[in-house]
Amino acid sequence: MRLSLTHGSQQRWLLTLLTTVIVAFSLTPSLRLLVEALGDLAQGSEAPLWRVLQAEGTWRALWHSFYTSALGMLIALVLGSLFAFVITLTDIRGKPWLVFCFMLPMMIPPQVTALSWLQLFGPASPLLKSIGLAPPLGSPQPLHSAQGIALLLGIQSAPLVFLALRTSLLSLPRELVEAARISGASQTQVWGQIVLPLTRSGLIAGGAMAFISGLGNFGIPAMLGIPAGYYVLPTLIYQRMASFGTGVLAEMASLSLLIGALALAGVALQQAWMKRSRFGLVGHGGRAHDFALGRWRGGVTALLVALLVAILVAPLAALVVSSLVPAMGVPLTWETLTLNAYHEVIARQGATWRAVRNSLWLAGGAALVLMLCSLPLAYRMQRLPRRWQSLALSAIELPYALPGVVLAVACILLFVRPIPLIGVALYGTLGLIFIAYLARFLVVCFKPVAAGLSQLDPSLEEAAQLAGAGPWRRLSGIVLPLVAPALFAGGLLVFLMAVNELTVSALLWSAGNETLGVMIFNLDEGGESVLAAAVSVLVVAMVAALMLCLSLLAPRLPKGVVPWQD
Repeated sequence: MRLSLTHGSQQRWLLTLLTTVIVAFSLTPSLRLLVEALGDLAQGSEAPLWRVLQAEGTWRALWHSFYTSALGMLIALVLGSLFAFVITLTDIRGKPWLVFCFMLPMMIPPQVTALSWLQLFGPASPLLKSIGLAPPLGSPQPLHSAQGIALLLGIQSAPLVFLALRTSLLSLPRELVEAARISGASQTQVWGQIVLPLTRSGLIAGGAMAFISGLGNFGIPAMLGIPAGYYVLPTLIYQRMASFGTGVLAEMASLSLLIGALALAGVALQQAWMKRSRFGLVGHGGRAHDFALGRWRGGVTALLVALLVAILVAPLAALVVSSLVPAMGVPLTWETLTLNAYHEVIARQGATWRAVRNSLWLAGGAALVLMLCSLPLAYRMQRLPRRWQSLALSAIELPYALPGVVLAVACILLFVRPIPLIGVALYGTLGLIFIAYLARFLVVCFKPVAAGLSQLDPSLEEAAQLAGAGPWRRLSGIVLPLVAPALFAGGLLVFLMAVNELTVSALLWSAGNETLGVMIFNLDEGGESVLAAAVSVLVVAMVAALMLCLSLLAPRLPKGVVPWQD
C-alpha cells in the first residue's frame, strides 16, 4: 500500500511538473518581449521605446490598425449577426450547408483571401475580362485602400461573430419566447424586446474577437496595403525587419508591445462589457426556435445565397480562372485555357514541394506534439483549484490572443543567439517556426480536450483509483479512449490552422525554409500572380477537404469542438 501511494504521488508530481513546464513555455516569449521593450528606459529619450513612441510613422500605423480593424468589425457584425439570427432562429432550409459555406472564409488563409479578391477586381482581372466587365486599363485597384482592407478583414472575421452570437441564441430560453407569443407579442416585438437584449453579450464577444483578429492580421494588410504605402502595425514591423534585420529588434519589440497592449486592451474591454451585459437565464435552450418566415422564406434564402456568392463563390471563381490563363489580364477562352501554372508549380518548381513538405512537417508535428501534451495538461489542470486553473489557462491563451507578429518578434528575441549550454542556433531554421507554432496553437488543441474531459463521469476514475490504478494508468486506460475523438479533433484543428499560417512565419522563415503561406505571399509580391493563384486553389481544396473531415467526425465529438456544428 505504501509503495502504491508513493508511486501515485510521484506520478502526480510528474504531471504537475509537466503542467508547470508547458505554462512557463507559453509565458516565456511574452516575458522576453516585455524585458526587451522596457529594458533600456534608463536611456531616457534615446531608449528604443521612446524613439518608437516619438516617431510619426508609429502613430500613423496605429491609427491605420485601429481604423481598419474597427471598420472590419462593423462589417463582420452585420454579416455575422444576419447569418446567426436567420440560421439559428428561423425555419430556413439548408442550414448545414449555409453554415459550412459561411465558415469557410475563416479557415481560408488571409493571403489567399486577399489574392482571390485582388483577382476579382481591377482592370487585369481574368474573370472580368472573360465576361466583358473589366474596367479600362489604368483604372485603380479599389482594394488597395483602407476600405478594401477593412472589407476583407470583416469578411474573414464574420464567422467569429456568427459563432459567438449563435452560442448566445442557442442558450436563449424557449419559455420566454413562448410566453411573449401567448401574451400577444408580435414577432417584431419578440425580436426587439427579448432576443436582441438577451443576446447582447454574444454580439459584444463576437465584435471584440473580430476587432482583435483584424488587429493582428498580416496577410490582408500586407497584400492590399503595402503596394499602396498603407501600413498597419504588423506590416510596419515586417517592413522594418525586412529592411534592417535584427539590428532593430529593440525597436520592433517596442512596436510589438504597443500592438500587444492594444489587443489585450480589447480583450479586457470585451470582458468588462460582457459583465455589464450578462443576464441570468433560466429555462431550456440548445436548439433553434424556428420563427416562421412564411412567404419571406424564399427571399431570405435568396439573400443569404447571394451574399455567399459575393463573399465566397465569386472570389474563388476569380482565383480558379486566374490559375487557368497564361498571364494576368488575359481573358479565359478555349484558346487561352491552360494548366501550365499547375504543371509549373507541381512538376517544375522545387520550391513548391519544399514549401509543402515544410508546411506539412510543421503543421503535422505541431499537431502531434500538442495532442501528446494537451491530454495530461487538461487532466492535471482539471484537478487544480479554480484560481490556479484560471491563471494557467490565461497563460496558455496569451500567445494565441496576441497578434502573430508579436509572437514572432518575441521568438526572434529568445533565439537570435545560440541556446546557452548546448550552443544550438535556432534562428533562421524550421525549428524556430515549430516552437512558435507550439506556443501559438496550444490552446486550440487544449480546449476540445478540456471540453471532452469535463463530460466524463468521475465514477469511472474513482473505481479505477480504488482498484489501485495510478494517475498515468487511469489516464491511458480510461480517459484516453473516451476523449480520443476530441483529442483527434483538436489536432486536426491545429493542423488546419497551421498548415497555411503566414502571420508568424512571415518574420521567421529563411531561404529553403518557406511555408505554403510564405510561398503564396512571395509569388504574388514577385509578380507571379498566376502561379500564386494555382497554389492558392490547391490550398483551398485542402482546407475544404479537412473541414469536411471534421464535419463527418462531429457526431462523435463533444458539443462545441467543431465550431460550425451544433
